[in-house]
Amino acid sequence: MSENCNLDCSSCGESCTDRTQEQTDFSIKLHAQSSVKKVIAVVSGKGGVGKSLVTSLMAVKMKKEGYNTAILDADITGPSIPKAFGIKQKAFANEFGMLPVKSKIGIDIISINLLLKEETDPVVWRGPLIGGTVKQFWSDVIWDDIDFMFIDMPPGTGDVSLTVFQSIPVDGIIIVTSPQELVSMIVTKAVKMAELMDKPIIGIVENMSYFKCPGCGEQIHVFGESHTEEIAEKHNLKLLARIPIETGIANACDTGDIETYDADFLDELAKILIKLEEEK
Repeated sequence: MSENCNLDCSSCGESCTDRTQEQTDFSIKLHAQSSVKKVIAVVSGKGGVGKSLVTSLMAVKMKKEGYNTAILDADITGPSIPKAFGIKQKAFANEFGMLPVKSKIGIDIISINLLLKEETDPVVWRGPLIGGTVKQFWSDVIWDDIDFMFIDMPPGTGDVSLTVFQSIPVDGIIIVTSPQELVSMIVTKAVKMAELMDKPIIGIVENMSYFKCPGCGEQIHVFGESHTEEIAEKHNLKLLARIPIETGIANACDTGDIETYDADFLDELAKILIKLEEEK
């Protein structure tokens, strides 16, 4: 039994000798015409730390490395992926299934904002409907020969997170955090969720890590000295990248030009994913 066990076997992905209920298979099949090799979920224990940014940058990074990449935007009530990529057209379906929208450099993307009449229309839905939509993004969309699919998860550890981890074969998790004092709680929540769902954690990415003075080049820690590395070591995890506070990143997101930004600080994470793909 895991030390984080809440005695609710229905929400747990682990196989243990103390299980009191049979493990229900909630997995759903990929569309018959789809092919997805590796699925990477980008998560955090709270909102506003940059999951969508990391998702976008990693999809772009791996595409430029020569891999076919895709983004499944599971943040149904707060979708921001289409904006970062400057996508205005809508997704559509034919008699075979739903087709994702391709970005400028060919990243396949599906998001609720690509299905709404107006991108500012709110999604005022209850949990089951939101979870069902995420499942359809996996089962009804035709994902053509994808090497890496990145799932932009909603904040927290609620219904959608449970749906994704129980229904979709996630190969690894990237935890996104920030340097504030809340970092310990953020990371620990995400780690415990991954353990309950029996999903491997690739490592941690710290966003808003520092600001580099344009005059002298000094790194200014706006939110104070970071303790992310200590927390990572506590959980036996690697701190894979520190993303700076930079106007270039903000401008790229605001203007829909995220694909033009060169995120060299994600090189180590890219190498790990390449190794993961090679293991098949």
